[in-house]
Amino acid sequence: MKQIAILVPETAVVEAVADPRYMFTAVNEFLKSKGHAPMFNVQLIGLTKEVKLMDGLFTIHTNAVLKNAIKPDLIIIPAISGNMEQAIKLNHEFLPWIASQYKKGAEIASLCLGAFLLGATGLLKGKTCSTHWLFANEFRTMFPDVDLVDAKIVTDEQGIYTSGGANSYWNLLLHLVEKYTNRELAILASKFFVLDIDRKTQSPFSMFRGQKIHEDETIKEVQHFIEASVNEKLSVEALADRFSIGRRTFERRFKKATQNTVAEYIQRVKIEAAKKQLETGRKTVSEVMYEVGYNDTKAFREMFKKITGLSPIEYRNKYNKELAVT
Repeated sequence: MKQIAILVPETAVVEAVADPRYMFTAVNEFLKSKGHAPMFNVQLIGLTKEVKLMDGLFTIHTNAVLKNAIKPDLIIIPAISGNMEQAIKLNHEFLPWIASQYKKGAEIASLCLGAFLLGATGLLKGKTCSTHWLFANEFRTMFPDVDLVDAKIVTDEQGIYTSGGANSYWNLLLHLVEKYTNRELAILASKFFVLDIDRKTQSPFSMFRGQKIHEDETIKEVQHFIEASVNEKLSVEALADRFSIGRRTFERRFKKATQNTVAEYIQRVKIEAAKKQLETGRKTVSEVMYEVGYNDTKAFREMFKKITGLSPIEYRNKYNKELAVT
């Protein structure tokens, strides 16, 4: 039987504790209905026997505290909320325990912003990781030695799993069910919970927020200029000249400050502006394309799909109810 330890950290998101417990206990019921023995023993593990969440509105009673916790096969780190640095400090006692259990053979899965606690253990160094797209800049600043692939719904590397933002952790839970049982049970779970089992990316849900948590004031000025000039055709050379910086120095400083090349940043800003117009406006895709400084339909479509995972028309149909093609 697989021993599942769901941690209950201070500032945990209640649903991110309850939902994985629900998933694995439901799979046990599926197995029993087919005449098989249950496969998972699920326990909630905390630093104390009771953990109060959401300003005391909810109290979770844990099965065990760290010193007498089961030896886990899988540790689930739920999403946390609030200030990430403060949350890590509040839960620092979990960190060496998680690291030691991983070294003893346990696998680790973080849900959404649980990636910040996982990152603080040092186990993600040099590995890929996903988390909520809204916190991507903060994560990269705090853990620069981690390869953040924030477009992905699920990462799976050397017994460490992470998920994208918010409800995308359900896809990681399905991934784990399939890994520990089989595809048939994973499909059954997806149907029971009404989940899209093959969703791979959170790109259609992401909103680009340029990384501005840095000290290079000139580069911040460049970022603001790019964002204010979304309908212009901008080039690296022209921007370097405008701000009186040598091109090579400009590109190096920009990448260091923003984690994007200048060209990537320009395209991300333009596509974000296009997304907003497609969501709420009545302009055609071609009109939107010209509004954000493109005149090549193929290039616009390819860049839009690269960033969002959807074509411009698919994106408009997904989010603009008034103009959706039926």
